[in-house]
Amino acid sequence: MTDERKALPVVGWRELVALPELGLTAIPAKIDTGARTSSLHGTIIEQFERDGEAYVRFAVDYAQQHVRQVCEAVHVDWRGITSSNGETQRRMIIKTPILIGDVEFRAEISLADRSDMKFPMLIGRSALRRHFLVDSGYSWLQTHGRDVVAGHKP
Repeated sequence: MTDERKALPVVGWRELVALPELGLTAIPAKIDTGARTSSLHGTIIEQFERDGEAYVRFAVDYAQQHVRQVCEAVHVDWRGITSSNGETQRRMIIKTPILIGDVEFRAEISLADRSDMKFPMLIGRSALRRHFLVDSGYSWLQTHGRDVVAGHKP
């Protein structure tokens, strides 16, 4: 194992994460190394331009915590993303800082309808790369205020 990998913090298969520039905290997120791109449950309200830059306004809501937040972010791109059911969808991509534990970094996130999913956010391998190692046998390894849980107990 390289020294670089030894120094990386470890995340479990689920964590609570924050998107500070969007004003979102304690978002339940599934850590998914099988997914390339991270995804956030968001409903696009409108696209607009500010100071010559493309923006998107979208609503994020996760029923478990009865939260609905309207957010604005720079619209980076449209991409074809293949979902877990094998269907390719054209999704809007934003780039914003993610905070997992004490580690903050910028990541690209697709906006998608995840209302039928257990977690409103999925953290993919591109975001995890060079920031974390994953131990799928645990939950909440980087979630302050939560007890670490061993095993896969959804």
